[in-house]
Amino acid sequence: MTDAAAEVPAGSAGTGWKRPAPTLTTDTARPEGGGRAAPGDAPAPARQWPLLTVLTLAGIGLLVVGTDPFPQAFRIGAMLVGAALLVGAVMRRALPSVGMLAVRSRFTDMITYGVMGGLIVLLALMVQPKPWLTIPFLEEVLHLTVT
Repeated sequence: MTDAAAEVPAGSAGTGWKRPAPTLTTDTARPEGGGRAAPGDAPAPARQWPLLTVLTLAGIGLLVVGTDPFPQAFRIGAMLVGAALLVGAVMRRALPSVGMLAVRSRFTDMITYGVMGGLIVLLALMVQPKPWLTIPFLEEVLHLTVT
């Protein structure tokens, strides 16, 4: 039996596969979100302050919606959630390193956070009853689709 044949696992003969994949890879690119937003000797929460900022603002918005402490709280809370995403988009653009707030490429993150945050704020402004923002052509589109 040759050395090459000894490395081929049972059932894989003829597939061209000669040895198992390495358990540790050293030539892959580091994820973009793996960078730090603070020095390495800082505690973990300090290194991830951009993500914690966005999560805190969104959490406050959800708390306002959930507790309903004042009239129109659902609208204000939803606007806070949308604003949290918009803040994330701005931080992704302005800061060189945002830690785990970076999920995809910078451009994709900015577009995703910005569009989703803008739509949430827009919908919060238009929600019934007594919308704070009225867009006339959307009402006509709704009537065309319903009737």
